Amino acid sequence: MNGFSLAQIGQVAVTVKDAERSVPFYRDVLGLRFLFQFPNLAFFDCAGVRLMLSSTPEPETFSSVIYFKVDDIWQAYEALQERGAAFEKEPHLIAKMPDHELWMAFLRDPDRNLLGLMCEVRNG
Repeated sequence: MNGFSLAQIGQVAVTVKDAERSVPFYRDVLGLRFLFQFPNLAFFDCAGVRLMLSSTPEPETFSSVIYFKVDDIWQAYEALQERGAAFEKEPHLIAKMPDHELWMAFLRDPDRNLLGLMCEVRNG
């Protein structure tokens, strides 16, 4: 493919009504490392992938889902609940694969953007 690869994500953008209002949720509730902020923009580090929150008074009616990979979904679920996150429901099994089980739980940010926790529990 002419010497380049699209195998790594560098940044994910999420549209919110108010980036300043959303900073405490992503920083304090989710525990993401806050990088920097400009008017109507806020940036976080997610293990090398940058998350950009972009403010607009009328967000688009569609959104991407950000899936955060965690080692222990129940521990993450309980810790995030203690920080004030409201989940759609408890973590649940999505699929049994030959070598692991895929578990997920979903929550929403202050603008109702859907966020997911995903955990691959290895067999054995």
